[in-house]
Amino acid sequence: MDLNFTSSELEFRREIQEFLQQSLPADIRQKVRHGIPLEKRDYQRWQQTLHVHGWGGSSWPAEFGGTGWSAVQRYIFEEECAAAGAPRLPPFGIKMVAPVLMEFGSPAQQQRFLPKILAAEEWWCQGYSEPGSGSDLASVKTTAERMRDAGGEYYRVNGQKTWTTLAQYADWIFCLVRTDREVKPQRGISFLLIDMKSPGVTVRPIITMDGAHEVNEVWFDDVRVPLDNLVGQENQGWTYAKFLLGHERTNIAGIGIAKRELTRLKRVAAQEWKNGRPLLEDARFAASIAQVEIDLMALEMTNLRVLSAEEQQRAPGPEASILKIKGTEIQQAITDMLMQAVGEQALALRDRSDMSEIASSLAINYLNMRKLSIYGGSNEIQKNIIAQMIMGL
Repeated sequence: MDLNFTSSELEFRREIQEFLQQSLPADIRQKVRHGIPLEKRDYQRWQQTLHVHGWGGSSWPAEFGGTGWSAVQRYIFEEECAAAGAPRLPPFGIKMVAPVLMEFGSPAQQQRFLPKILAAEEWWCQGYSEPGSGSDLASVKTTAERMRDAGGEYYRVNGQKTWTTLAQYADWIFCLVRTDREVKPQRGISFLLIDMKSPGVTVRPIITMDGAHEVNEVWFDDVRVPLDNLVGQENQGWTYAKFLLGHERTNIAGIGIAKRELTRLKRVAAQEWKNGRPLLEDARFAASIAQVEIDLMALEMTNLRVLSAEEQQRAPGPEASILKIKGTEIQQAITDMLMQAVGEQALALRDRSDMSEIASSLAINYLNMRKLSIYGGSNEIQKNIIAQMIMGL
């Protein structure tokens, strides 16, 4: 395998770098590099900037308004965005429900939803997990019953979703709902699009251990949903859910972000924290950094193979699970070593102007990153998938 980029790809990289230098807002760059939580308008502003430039759908085919870039071009774009301090856009609309609509949605659904996702005019959240139905996704209990009244046919939705990221901002939620209780669990699930402003939808915050309001409970109480909001066929939602999860797990790998944070780790460890000398001079700590860097290089090669498979219209297989496991382990290892590098001083960084080069919220970021190995299908579940699909166990 030739790992060198072609001259045209190198020129493309320079084009991306020039665009980021000129167009990435300085205040957003500053927040990302210093670990300061972003607000909804920050994400929207960056997505709209990309959209105006024609790059809003970097992973979308041109027929749906995307760039139509190759797998290598998409990789270069993601890598340069991460290195420049561009925010990682919430994936629920642009990288999760959008591919499902492109593959399985009706023309009317594609025309209704895709342009607004691309222009950041509508915000999406994901309604998969429920109490007792996280890793065991086939056991979802939220129901959608077909009803009829003077206004015609519709679905009546009742139930609860949990750990719903950024639902407090969402305009729409894509949900797995049970439409048949008499068949095998996987065969009785449908994929439904629900307007968050519908009567009967209630969002309740969950405050996480880092003090943030990032996730929520979402309750549905006799929520009326038009039949037109069913994606694909009724009771075939499990197929669409697996398609979506393959894309989600690939995205969770976060290779570009891991590269940026690894550079940051080296910079932090080079400062004099421990006994007046840089921790980077400690042989054991330096070896740990080297091991993470080696793992990241190997993961990058695997990711490029997955992207090449997608280019050939092949959905991610067990490789997506490998990316999810190793990618999250690497990101968690980096945050762990960042905490080791500064020790107890991490808690005081917010008020230390002389440490402005280091993120002001290392402790918060460390706590937040513990979730990576759980969401999108826990890493233990991913190992089961690998055993079944590759080893036949």
